[in-house]
Amino acid sequence: MKSGKISENVLKRSVLKQLQADQGKDIISGAAVGADCAIFKCSGTAGENLISSVNSAAGANVSDAAAAMEIAACVQESAVEGDLDVRRLIHRTVNSLACAGASPVAALISILYPESGEEETLRRLMAEIQNVCAGLSVAIVGGQTNVSADISTAHISVTGIGSEWQEALLKPGAARPGQDIVVSKWIGLEGTAVLAARGAQHLVSRYPRRLIEEAVSFERYLSVLPEAKAALRMGASALHDASEGGIFRALWELAESAGTGLRVELKKLPIRQETVEVCEFYRINPYELLSGGSLLMAIEDGNALVQALKREGIPAGVVGKITGDHDRVITNEDEIRFLERPGTDEIYKYMAQT
Repeated sequence: MKSGKISENVLKRSVLKQLQADQGKDIISGAAVGADCAIFKCSGTAGENLISSVNSAAGANVSDAAAAMEIAACVQESAVEGDLDVRRLIHRTVNSLACAGASPVAALISILYPESGEEETLRRLMAEIQNVCAGLSVAIVGGQTNVSADISTAHISVTGIGSEWQEALLKPGAARPGQDIVVSKWIGLEGTAVLAARGAQHLVSRYPRRLIEEAVSFERYLSVLPEAKAALRMGASALHDASEGGIFRALWELAESAGTGLRVELKKLPIRQETVEVCEFYRINPYELLSGGSLLMAIEDGNALVQALKREGIPAGVVGKITGDHDRVITNEDEIRFLERPGTDEIYKYMAQT
């Protein structure tokens, strides 16, 4: 199988189909297409529910500590490849909680570490994890660290736990026909940061240093907690963070989970010029590129939400509508195309080149 998320058909056929249909009376929402969180009742509490989400990834090669922490000479010191991967993983987990209407509370960290890894690199890794979690007010409450001779890179799993916000608890599939689709910030932020950090030495041959530095710094936009809270206060019925597979996959999953269609204008999807340039350099489709930091929101009055987010300093725009049919349509002036089932994220094209 290809790297990245498994296809939707494989997910349905070989994963979800093997699970029990009856998940128990305490399970409010469990495994499903487009569902990034589990929601369950917490016995003994006054109606409060708990929400959990898990994400995992293989980290940077740590067989040589010096090489793993090497910084490309043409970007700023914060752009450490391995550190960026860890920050992305934590943000993705917390963002998934936010999309269920949950306030992140705690995290459990599991690390499978290679024998070739250095203790100093492990120490640095955990310090970075602690730093990111602290910035998100998330307590690290446990986990496990093991060493294995069977791997060459660190494998990290983050399990996030949250409690529901007072505004709402969102289940997958709640988008309704007629609602506006709002997108926050810009598409492709996460992928642009990764490509710029890892490919800086190549990009500098064509682009000025300041463009590459700005692209790497897109990691500062990865959290969607502020816009998720604002959307919930204003009555959004569905939230979906655009992560692996890009904005096109996020749009597909938003509609698929609700059993609806959608109609989106391509030119209204917000994109930074840095993303355009970096994707052009690597011949990558920005609409199918890692887009952590961008949030899809389904709501009755999208313009009111856009104005509310603007007052909080968060760029956003209405890009389309949820429809009552099953057509997932992207328009570009007179051109019409239909979204296809999501494939592999474009970031893996870059990995195949390197």
